Amino acid sequence: MTTEVASPRAGHREWLGLAVLALPCLLVSMDLTVLNLAVPHLSADLRPSGSQLLWIVDIYGFLIAGSLIAMGTLGDRVGRRRLLLIGGAAFGAASLLAAFSTSAEMLILARALLGVAGATLMPSTLSLIRTMFHDPAQRTLAIGIWTISFSLGAVIGPLVGGVLLERFWWGSVFLVGVPVMVLLLALGPALLPEYRNPAAGRFDLLSAAMSVVAVLAVIYGIKQIAEGGPAWTAVVSIVAGAVVAVLFGVRQRRLADPLLDLRLFHRVAFSASLAAQTLAFLVAFGTLFLIAQYLQLVVGLSPLAAGLWTVPSSIGFIAGAMVGPALATRLRPGYVMGAGLACAAIGFAVLTQVESGGGVFVPVVASVVFCVGLAPVYILATDLMVSTAPEEEAGAASAISEAGSEFGTALGIAILGSVSTAVYRGIMADTTPAGVGSDAAGSARDTLGGAVAIAEELPGPLGAELLDAARDAFARALEVTAVISVVLTVAMCAVAVVALRTVRTAPVKTD
Repeated sequence: MTTEVASPRAGHREWLGLAVLALPCLLVSMDLTVLNLAVPHLSADLRPSGSQLLWIVDIYGFLIAGSLIAMGTLGDRVGRRRLLLIGGAAFGAASLLAAFSTSAEMLILARALLGVAGATLMPSTLSLIRTMFHDPAQRTLAIGIWTISFSLGAVIGPLVGGVLLERFWWGSVFLVGVPVMVLLLALGPALLPEYRNPAAGRFDLLSAAMSVVAVLAVIYGIKQIAEGGPAWTAVVSIVAGAVVAVLFGVRQRRLADPLLDLRLFHRVAFSASLAAQTLAFLVAFGTLFLIAQYLQLVVGLSPLAAGLWTVPSSIGFIAGAMVGPALATRLRPGYVMGAGLACAAIGFAVLTQVESGGGVFVPVVASVVFCVGLAPVYILATDLMVSTAPEEEAGAASAISEAGSEFGTALGIAILGSVSTAVYRGIMADTTPAGVGSDAAGSARDTLGGAVAIAEELPGPLGAELLDAARDAFARALEVTAVISVVLTVAMCAVAVVALRTVRTAPVKTD
């Protein structure tokens, strides 16, 4: 006979602690977006080279992704609250360093330190939720709120940055993190419990270094492909990262105290949830990346107007994030995730109807629908990964969950971006007006942005003809990526329902 275990329910202290945990999550996602607005201002002040500017923008996300597994496992060993508070203090100090940087090299260093500190915050907050919320329904809701904090950070980051840049210098966008981290350091010791694995072995530095190198190399290569198409440097980077990842796995199997217990992946609930989460990020961020270009270069909106039209999708995400946990109290998570993926597939199907002159209605409605559908997938997949792992390995499980999100985002932009580019170039090869010079035609066929720039330099009718052809080609490319997203989400829907059909959110014991 099987009976459900009665889990202790969280009280006021735990929910106040969750509010404290949401603060660094909000800040980490804000820092991923807030810099974009400050780039013109800091470029005028620090005068970085093109390569330095790319590193200023990218190094933060690179080091977050690369350091997650090492930091998540470290938290299990030294204490999750301790690592969170250390990371919070480091994040605040690095924010000050970034704000008052006097050279491009100094800002790159500060952004690198912010990335490492950010990697301590993300898995620590999620694994502490596992420690604080033992009741399955409450834990799922808490993870939903934790997830929403990331979404809100991404939304308000550009808004806060815009307000600060209107009144202050570019470094002010980094100072937002200082009072937030002071609040974390003041309230954390009183509201957050400490947890460390009492049987943890030594921390293997070589394994930690290998995990950082493997993730960094793969993410770097994927990003290079997304930005410039396939190149030998990108391929070498990905292959090198994959080789290091294999060697990392071999080393973990031989160590008495591995940095990462690979047996986590033997759990069907863990592996299926990781796959669903990664794919959800892939289709969502790859598509949103293309929609942002569509709104600006096809519809013709300003960056601000295009940004405002992305707010409905964020609202849709929040709505889905609130509905998902409620449904999970009545239905098994595999069925709720399957329903969310089916809803997302409908959203991507709507996007297949986009037109070169169709305005904002179709892409905005489509993005709202697929964000509503994918939000429960993110939350329930994260919940299953953290809850099915042993409590002493919750930090490592949280880190893998976050790493899956980072890989999904990078893969989505690279894969769907590469497909759309290939389709665009194929169509433009046949539809570029004959009157366009060879050099100009080559630029127009490469990217939609290039076509828009060339069209502005051509005589009226010829420029309009080229612009119409380029916009139509991009719309067709967006349709193709939407079809791919439909196929992927439908396939993952079937996998989630079948693989997770017996998984429950509540622990069960046998009498």
